[in-house]
Amino acid sequence: MRIHSSIADLRAALTGRGRVTFVPTMGNLHAGHISLMEQARAHGDTVVASIFVNRLQFGPNEDFDKYPRTFQADCDKLAAAGVDVLFAPTETDLYPEPQEYVVEPPAIQHQLDGEFRPGHFRGVATVVLKLFNCVQPDAAVFGKKDYQQLMVIRNMTRQFALPIAIIGGETVRADDGLALSSRNGYLSAAERVEAPRLFRELKRIRDALRQGEQDMTELENAAVAALTAAGWKTDYVAVRQQADLSPPQGIGVPLVALAASRLGSTRLIDNIEI
Repeated sequence: MRIHSSIADLRAALTGRGRVTFVPTMGNLHAGHISLMEQARAHGDTVVASIFVNRLQFGPNEDFDKYPRTFQADCDKLAAAGVDVLFAPTETDLYPEPQEYVVEPPAIQHQLDGEFRPGHFRGVATVVLKLFNCVQPDAAVFGKKDYQQLMVIRNMTRQFALPIAIIGGETVRADDGLALSSRNGYLSAAERVEAPRLFRELKRIRDALRQGEQDMTELENAAVAALTAAGWKTDYVAVRQQADLSPPQGIGVPLVALAASRLGSTRLIDNIEI
């Protein structure tokens, strides 16, 4: 696996490498990330990953400096997964001057996760567009676990007419249903046993809708009540349209149920397509 930090070196290394598939990350990789690398292989001749902890997407109450940096372990995992090229820019490489031009997503950036993480999706969209320009991939893979992020990137790519296919990578789960996440490492033993409840509540919403239930607000409220009774502090449980995460309009449109809730000091997110 070749590692490059400079944009010029990266572009030179990718010249003549056929169809390029890109998987951006912030490092601290787990099996869910590696699954995305493996999925990327099916869509290109050369798989490029990136590791960059993006200051722009951290809010005022989120500690950029404390984000786990595990670069060597990450490199070992990427190499074992068959990644061809790793782009690992420094802040100076990617932001040689203050990033005054930014991508401003639509109103959805202030809803769901965006309500609790102001400016987050502006920072995500801006860095992803810049990474796209650095790598110039034919396709890019983003995990469905961060469903709102996937939707923002997919719609940004379409509206800017970027020649990049956006692929949603399926969420990797533990045997008990808990979505794999770097945050799971912060759970105590007792919290880890309780954590799959979040996905179970989303499955209950999915099953009820499939059986003909139409009162989505009641389903959302019931899920929040169940989580609260078990000691969770919930930011939201919501049923939305998959395409743009707007409230459902009509019957038969593809839906997704999303949730974010705090168990102890650990904030977990999850979703399920319907």
